[in-house]
Amino acid sequence: MLANFRPFVLTPGAERALQPLQSFRECGKNCPEMIVIPVGQFIMGSSSTEKGRRDNEGPQHTVTIGKPFAVAKFDVTFDDWDACFAVGGCPNALDAGFGRGTRPVISVNFYEAQQYAAWLSKMTGHDYRLLTEAEWEYAARANTTTAYYWGDEPGQGNANCNGCGSQRDYRQTAPVGSFKPNPFGLYDMAGNVWQWVQDCYHDDYNKAPADGSAWTFNDCPRHIARGGSWGYAPAGLRSASRFGNGIAASQRSGSLGFRVAMTLNY
Repeated sequence: MLANFRPFVLTPGAERALQPLQSFRECGKNCPEMIVIPVGQFIMGSSSTEKGRRDNEGPQHTVTIGKPFAVAKFDVTFDDWDACFAVGGCPNALDAGFGRGTRPVISVNFYEAQQYAAWLSKMTGHDYRLLTEAEWEYAARANTTTAYYWGDEPGQGNANCNGCGSQRDYRQTAPVGSFKPNPFGLYDMAGNVWQWVQDCYHDDYNKAPADGSAWTFNDCPRHIARGGSWGYAPAGLRSASRFGNGIAASQRSGSLGFRVAMTLNY
């Protein structure tokens, strides 16, 4: 904490001075680089005519993000995770033979993803956490309204998935940042690994919050994952796509990781 974090932690003045899309990192090495996400409003979910749509992506509804927050530029990597593991803050995570370093951490369950965020909060004194589902889709869309943040078709070479035309399709994870970022400067918001978010799974968006907050209840058995993965079809990479009927909080997978958000206090 004293060597790698505290000299780099944002002061209250520096935090207040942050501008939309500005990046910062609160450590010397091996912690997430964060990007400030601007306030705004968007239509969450998909239309009935969107190719690949599932019923749990509706009804479409307007969500207002009224306060800026920061999102990790990349998925949490093995370098990030192993820094936590090295000091006893996180359990070991297996890499399925894909490799470690700058590849996204995999095989961590919902509780362990939260544990990493809690450790990062302890190191910095700031509120790191998982994104809410609405925050995730807002950040992934980055003011776009197409099925994918690059257009309405998956195309070739835009992401790592089963059928995306990359060298690791349906084989393994890619190092983070291997593909072009979205307009907010966030990488791998489509493909590579599914990402845990805070929300409990609901079958649809009826009565969903409209302010970007997490939609949870006590001890919910299944949580949301977003973004698609190296082993999933392109339709799962759409900005509105949600993993099946949610994922058990205790589940681990070689195609499941996460990224963190940070609450900004200004």
